[in-house]
Amino acid sequence: MTSALNTTPGRVAIRPARPADIELVLQFVRELAIYEKLEQDVVATAGDFAAALFGPQPRVFCDIAECDGDPAGFALWFYSFSTFRGRHGLYLEDLFVRPDFRRHGIGKALLRTLAHRCVVEGLPRLEWAVLDWNTPAIAFYRSQGASLQDDWTTCRLTGDALADLGRAG
Repeated sequence: MTSALNTTPGRVAIRPARPADIELVLQFVRELAIYEKLEQDVVATAGDFAAALFGPQPRVFCDIAECDGDPAGFALWFYSFSTFRGRHGLYLEDLFVRPDFRRHGIGKALLRTLAHRCVVEGLPRLEWAVLDWNTPAIAFYRSQGASLQDDWTTCRLTGDALADLGRAG
């Protein structure tokens, strides 16, 4: 990548991921994990993503951002459900833009694509989580009109705790 990329925005295109993109999706996940200092947590394989994105009943979806034809970022998302609204929404699991492509509207284009999907499909909400230390991302999301839900705490069961609770059922 050239340094000109940092000064001159190129043509940005957003498209759905294709089966041929599986290794790229996995690479984006790894790059995101490095940025979030969670690289050791990535155990997903290309086969996992192939099955999740392109199996008989996909439950997760991915959009790829390209800048002048070069892979620049991705958004991985799925349909959620609000019991209070009684309707589906979208949950953005991960959004990542490669560092050399940042500040060119790529993150905004990915979010705009998902927001457009919500509008077209009549979905009342688009939600995601952001690490509390990621101040650049928080500022970006706020600049897009997002409100941070500080009154909610994410809960998660994994590993032994999940297995223990699951066996009890």
